[in-house]
Amino acid sequence: MLLRIGDKIVNRNKIYQLVDDMLDMRRQGFSQQEAANSLGIDRSLVSKLETVGEVRKGARLALVGFPIENCQELRQISEEEGVDFVLLMSEKERWNFLQSKSGVELFNGLMEIMATLRKYDIIIMLGSNLRIKLMETLLDKAVIGLQIGESPIEDDRYVDPERLRSLIRELVV
Repeated sequence: MLLRIGDKIVNRNKIYQLVDDMLDMRRQGFSQQEAANSLGIDRSLVSKLETVGEVRKGARLALVGFPIENCQELRQISEEEGVDFVLLMSEKERWNFLQSKSGVELFNGLMEIMATLRKYDIIIMLGSNLRIKLMETLLDKAVIGLQIGESPIEDDRYVDPERLRSLIRELVV
């Protein structure tokens, strides 16, 4: 879409594309300077655009849950709300994870997940009363439990997306 600003014609879509490219590069780990050099803009513009769009600073947030019926919907909300790490599984995905590995592979996989979660300041846990308690004990940090049933849960549970969104927003203020 073209816009007239004084005696200039400005391509709004080109600006949008540049900002999208810049944000994609920053998410991939490029420094501000590297992104700026690649896009042919000043580093200060990258910094200013990030500042204008910044939603929050501070606590890094993770979301873990199983067995969840509406995983994709909750992933979308997590992305929209800036959750840093998301691990959601349906009952079928949970069983596939367990059955596709040898004992050692399963143990190492679980240890990797726990090591990853220790990097986050707050973990939201969607699960049974027992799983939430175990997560609190294993991580020894802020675990916010959203109980979806009593243990053992053997079928997928629907989680109200707006309830999750509200909880995330409470935590990141």
